Amino acid sequence: MGRTDKVWSAQGTTPDAIEAALRQLLIEAHAEREDFVPARVLNMIAFVDREWTGEIANRLRGVGRYHASRLVVLAYEPRRTRLDARVILAADEHPAPGEPVLLRETVVVELGDRHLDDLVTIADPLVVTDLPTLLWSPHGHHEIVADLIPLAQAVLVDSVEGPDVSEALDWACTLSDRAYVVDLAWLRSTPWRERVAAMFDPPWLRRELGMLSSVTVRHHPASTVAAGLYVGWLSSRLDWKPARLVTHDGALIGTAHASRQDVELRLQVAPELPVPGLEGLTIETAAGHMLRLDRGPGGLRARFAGRREPDRVWTIPGASRGETGVLGEGIRQALLRDPTYLPALRHARTMLT
Repeated sequence: MGRTDKVWSAQGTTPDAIEAALRQLLIEAHAEREDFVPARVLNMIAFVDREWTGEIANRLRGVGRYHASRLVVLAYEPRRTRLDARVILAADEHPAPGEPVLLRETVVVELGDRHLDDLVTIADPLVVTDLPTLLWSPHGHHEIVADLIPLAQAVLVDSVEGPDVSEALDWACTLSDRAYVVDLAWLRSTPWRERVAAMFDPPWLRRELGMLSSVTVRHHPASTVAAGLYVGWLSSRLDWKPARLVTHDGALIGTAHASRQDVELRLQVAPELPVPGLEGLTIETAAGHMLRLDRGPGGLRARFAGRREPDRVWTIPGASRGETGVLGEGIRQALLRDPTYLPALRHARTMLT
């Protein structure tokens, strides 16, 4: 975010007073410079534990151009009895010549247990009417999400953060009945899905999508859900009938039933991977072709082999987006709709629960 132009704060305040302060800051900013224009694209409500507000602010600071237009942070401290608030109006630091200067608004409301029954009343006046709203609770608090979801059209989750794989997938499915779900665990597999789709794009290879014989996904120890969503994507797109995976020798293994043959599935932990997400994958076909992708310096290391063809090894350029890049993409996805996530989620739930 750019430089801070306007700040307002108050102790023992009310939602109406906060909303009035927002309007007044916008009036003052426009009076100072006519090219100041409030960004009007997306609201974001974040319910966070107060002791982690700094960490959350740092994560949001790195999302680049994908900032929400108005961010409402509900900072929860159990024993707090007073409603305190701070409003920050910030301007883009380097607008293009002739372009208006966009203003982005951040509202931080500090609240406690006594305010939880009135969360909708507190948050509702603080979001811009008629803009889509994204709801995020990075520390869990499922009951709070359930209370606030009437204000939102999309909910941001990270299924790898759940204490239990089954619970995480069940929760994502439950939320999807009430709002559009943006899952960071799903977004971490986006580069892998894109590159595999591209590899099978040539017509002579596309036919072999119906002849896959085995899929192995190697993943961070905490990213079983991400691996499950990846094979759930393949299963749903290729019309497999998935079955529950079972634990064997430290991996989850099982089969999916395709129209021509069964497909062996294996989710293998890669303990050496330092970041959440996938470490690599291997896909084999009944015709004897093998595609392998692994993380590597500067991109993915690819290997393609066949029975009658020489092995080909090359690097697919593209540095990792990192966790801030994944979060930024998650915010952007609130304005889009990915029709492939929900079918992949349902197939992953069948395999992992």
